[in-house]
Amino acid sequence: MSLQPVNPRYKPYNGPAAGWGALNAVTRFWLDSKQPFKNLRALLKTNQNGGFDCPGCAWGDSPEDGRIKFCENGAKAVNWEATKRRVDAAFFKRYSVSQLREQSDYWLEYQGRLTHPMRYDAASDRYVQTRWDDAFALIAQHLKALPSPDHAEFYTSGRASNEAAFLYQLFVRAYGTNNFPDCSNMCHEASGVALIQSVGIGKGSVTFDDFEHADAIFVLGQNPGTNHPRMLEPLREAVKRGAQVVCFNPLKERGLERFQHPQNALEMLTNGSEPLNTAFFRPALGGDMAALRGIAKFLLQWEREAQAKGEPALFDHAFIAEHTDGVDAYLALLDDTSWEAIEKQSGLSLRDIEQAARMYRRAERVIICWAMGITQHHHSVATIQEIVNLQLLRGNLGRPGAGLCPVRGHSNVQGDRTMGINDRPPVALLDAIEERFQFKVPRENGHNTVEAINAMLDGHAKVFIGLGGNFAQATPDSPRTHQALQSCDLTVQISTKLNRSHLTVGKDALILPCLGRTDIDRQVDGPQAVTVEDSFSMIHASYGQLEPLSGSEMRSEPAIIAGIAKATLGDHPVAWDALIANYDRIRDLIADTIPGFQDFNRRVANPGGFYLGNSAGARQWSTASGKANFKANALLEDLLPPQVRESGETPDLILQTLRSHDQYNTTVYGLDDRYRGVRGQRDVLFANEADILRLGFKPGQKVNIRSLWNDGVERCVSSFTLLAFDIPAGQAAAYFPEANPLVPLESAGVGSSTPTSKFVAICLAAANGSNLLGSSATS
Repeated sequence: MSLQPVNPRYKPYNGPAAGWGALNAVTRFWLDSKQPFKNLRALLKTNQNGGFDCPGCAWGDSPEDGRIKFCENGAKAVNWEATKRRVDAAFFKRYSVSQLREQSDYWLEYQGRLTHPMRYDAASDRYVQTRWDDAFALIAQHLKALPSPDHAEFYTSGRASNEAAFLYQLFVRAYGTNNFPDCSNMCHEASGVALIQSVGIGKGSVTFDDFEHADAIFVLGQNPGTNHPRMLEPLREAVKRGAQVVCFNPLKERGLERFQHPQNALEMLTNGSEPLNTAFFRPALGGDMAALRGIAKFLLQWEREAQAKGEPALFDHAFIAEHTDGVDAYLALLDDTSWEAIEKQSGLSLRDIEQAARMYRRAERVIICWAMGITQHHHSVATIQEIVNLQLLRGNLGRPGAGLCPVRGHSNVQGDRTMGINDRPPVALLDAIEERFQFKVPRENGHNTVEAINAMLDGHAKVFIGLGGNFAQATPDSPRTHQALQSCDLTVQISTKLNRSHLTVGKDALILPCLGRTDIDRQVDGPQAVTVEDSFSMIHASYGQLEPLSGSEMRSEPAIIAGIAKATLGDHPVAWDALIANYDRIRDLIADTIPGFQDFNRRVANPGGFYLGNSAGARQWSTASGKANFKANALLEDLLPPQVRESGETPDLILQTLRSHDQYNTTVYGLDDRYRGVRGQRDVLFANEADILRLGFKPGQKVNIRSLWNDGVERCVSSFTLLAFDIPAGQAAAYFPEANPLVPLESAGVGSSTPTSKFVAICLAAANGSNLLGSSATS
């Protein structure tokens, strides 16, 4: 493949999801890895017993044995990580940090794997090779010099294994803080907050098998074709067996419309495909809560009509009486919410909402899935609680084929939280750590991601350590986040590949190269496995398959954490080296401390791992009331935040940020977005053609984009190409992270502090030297 040339084109895509396009993409990335035959063997071990867990998404696996258990984006992730290209000392001699800053995110990661620990030299503006012990000593020196442990920030990416996450939280709490900003804060934090309040556990209640028994699957604010491609197969199978698959998404994503299974020979040979939904509704951005409220209001109307006629009830009154609290207040709220408000805020007609309600009513067993189209709004917690309310009305929780399914992003983001990566830790976790390890744990809440950025900006936080991820690009308000990192005395990035965060340096900076999922992890007692948790609370073992590029100069995440901990704390509260010699010892500590992990080492050795369990799925409610709680949240009076209204300007459009098909999180695999027809470009703005013309522009014209927020900060991105797209009027979309500078740091979800990346008020202006792509820029 080589580094992709820039040849901007745009032509709407009419083919199915997956199919020949996926096979072609997988082949290109496989050949471009520079070690295709080794990587082919590795790919065949992806998500297999004795192999490694895919480093991509957190979707679970079918328990049946199968030769191939990876999707297009999983194959990209594996080949992207398992490349022969190196970013070593010679590379950093060629490029200064200033020169590297001029390159794109795509170019940076394409250069290959980081192979040696590096320290930033400000005098030469270059990274230079350092020794591991010297790196650990430098970190310890900075941490010990802080006036308080709360002046350090310890970030975690969802890529980290359970073993790494457990050691990380143990070290940081022994050091003395709960400052754990992590990637959950930016994606599914609202899900955890809402579900804990409503049902007592911040995880989904369904298992993989439940999808085979559901009569209806509602998919809200999610694009599985790009973000969780393995989810497409159970959706297709559901439609084939007659179940309803009901989608709510402003964009008619191809991955929710048609699917061509790459392992189905007949479909591939005939170029056939199967539908993936039975109904598709396109709400306003932020309008999902109103739509759900409308479905519940229709159900209540029909329930009363059934009671009046002596017909069977729609609601599960026995379940409601035994297992729930607060239903009367919620039903009163349904009565008080006007149809006018529901229709206006949802962006859907009452006819559409009634159709969705009838589909929900006809189904005995319903699963509701959601992702960041739901979680990245001001009122996301309330919206998710409305999902729970709807499910509680008909007892669609805690029985086969029914339940709640927040579909997580990175492959162990859920496991990291289970292991204790939590800036607001539950008391039971702190008590367990204190009892097992015999030290006083910090009890005060720490910093989440937004709070950590503010703490760095105001000079309170002086050390930043990132366990994976790309903090500089994943976070909102990019110039301010970059300023925050640059104000630190020390920034440390534990990474597999070069990214923007390595170039956003503090006064001192380190790059510590770590092993990835594909790499064999050899320690004193031999090759080690790590474990991860998927969206269905299944715990899997993962064994790397490929030799690391630079031997001992690349270390595992657990080994790096242990090295930092030992340099900082000595052998307190554990003998760190002994734990790294054999990860079974780490898992024994997890079993002693974290509920559900008893006999961890034996159980995870079973093919397929083991199910951690879910209290809500068992109809056990760990809430203050001891029951599942209906939450009576009023609809917002206005989806526009006060800070936008106070700006004195009317937005031209409301923007959501999203991924292209050629990326995963901040990792950009290429400059194409196959399912949306975009080639060779990323600085684009998708908008309705009528809106483009209404605002005085033409499709293909370049514009500058400015977001509205009444705080005196100018937030702009320049020279984005307008693409006429099938998107509801008044809406727009642009790629993440290119559009992150437009998201105000202060624009965060109520109760979750999650950046509101799916609802950004913007105004457009013609860019200087604006030109057109031509007729291909229209849809």
